[in-house]
Amino acid sequence: MRDPLIADFLDYIRSEKGLSAHTIEAYGRDLVLFKEFLQNKPWKESSANTIVDFLAWLHARSYASSSVCRILVSIKVFFRFLKKEGEISVDLGRYFDTPKIWQLVPEVLTIQEVDLLLAAPNPEEAVGARDRAILELLYATGMRVSELCQLMICDLSDTFVKVWGKGKKERVIPVGSKAIAAVDHYLLHFRSNLKEENIPLFVSQKGRPISRITVWSRVKMYAQLAGIQKEVSPHTLRHSFATHLLENGADLRLIQDMLGHEDIGTTDRYTHMTGNRIQAAFASFHPRP
Repeated sequence: MRDPLIADFLDYIRSEKGLSAHTIEAYGRDLVLFKEFLQNKPWKESSANTIVDFLAWLHARSYASSSVCRILVSIKVFFRFLKKEGEISVDLGRYFDTPKIWQLVPEVLTIQEVDLLLAAPNPEEAVGARDRAILELLYATGMRVSELCQLMICDLSDTFVKVWGKGKKERVIPVGSKAIAAVDHYLLHFRSNLKEENIPLFVSQKGRPISRITVWSRVKMYAQLAGIQKEVSPHTLRHSFATHLLENGADLRLIQDMLGHEDIGTTDRYTHMTGNRIQAAFASFHPRP
């Protein structure tokens, strides 16, 4: 029987982290293997020693060190997720050192590709107007998809949006006029019966708060409609937001604040990526590279 918490976790990393289908499948296999080792005991009965025993079990079965490392990363990320969701009281993964997780930045959209993606929804239809507003807001603010799904109408003003990030920390992000116009169009034409502001900003066709998976699947669909060949997810828009700001001269500390990164080192990886892009552009276009 499929473990519901593993299923929830895979949905989470699919929508939040922008990982490839192959990587998500690998995480799923790793966690199913660990669950079988636990003989289907509840996750909250695990301990650090349980993880050590599992790693020893893998080693005894001649698993390659690279495979063991990847499996440990899967377990670390999964237990961090369980702690975040309130399923366990202690994040067991913090006791184990591994190489930094998700260190590679996914592909970034060009400004032209962003324009194509944002133009894909039909704003004359209710779902299209909602989706256009979602895409505009994700790219305009760089917020996480989970933060977007939690937005209330009262969280958005004419110039700023208030979001609740990791650890329930509040931050305020400036929003451009195009994103505000898209949200206003959605609310005015398709949510005009609103009587209060303390209700979700984006809802499903059944009137429920929109889910991460819905946003993820809609972004995928519009990327295909726009003819974009890259692997695109909501997280791609977050990375594109940060990269485009940096390429246009924004201060790294300001980008850090807008993304909600606690560690400047997390934001600093964009400098390495944009440096590579600049070097590639130089090699492609300079007459004497």
